Amino acid sequence: MAAFTRRNLCFGAAIGALASALAAPVAAQDQISVIVHRDASCGCCGRWVKRLQEEGFQVEIINEPDMKAVKTRLGVPGALTACHTAEVGGYVIEGHTPVAAIKRLLQEKPRAIGLAVPGMPAGSPGMEMGGDPEVYEVVLFAADGQRGYGKFKGGEAA
Repeated sequence: MAAFTRRNLCFGAAIGALASALAAPVAAQDQISVIVHRDASCGCCGRWVKRLQEEGFQVEIINEPDMKAVKTRLGVPGALTACHTAEVGGYVIEGHTPVAAIKRLLQEKPRAIGLAVPGMPAGSPGMEMGGDPEVYEVVLFAADGQRGYGKFKGGEAA
């Protein structure tokens, strides 16, 4: 067994610090970054953000004075608008979109602008207010149209 010396202690501490420094960027790179644009007074947006964070997304929140301008700039069709708008992996996520749909989008990488859950369906992520969640559709939207991307009840596929 090696002698316990100040030199060994310092060397061990240096190796430990180096290992921590190298591990930290890898963990940060594994996280998916999301920018969420929202009205500062909206409570359900905060609950939706919490769902993203619980699933390992790294979230930056921007409180916007004019959400309509944000939605227009990002190409969200008027009929698909909801309360908050997010950007992730080159896509736009509108409203209370379930994490499972976002992960599928990022894995499949379809040619699209993004996903939307129009309105504020009861029981959708961030809208869990008790009672029976309603079934709702996630919509994939692109410059040339829209199509269903899955039905959900709460945060789970229906």
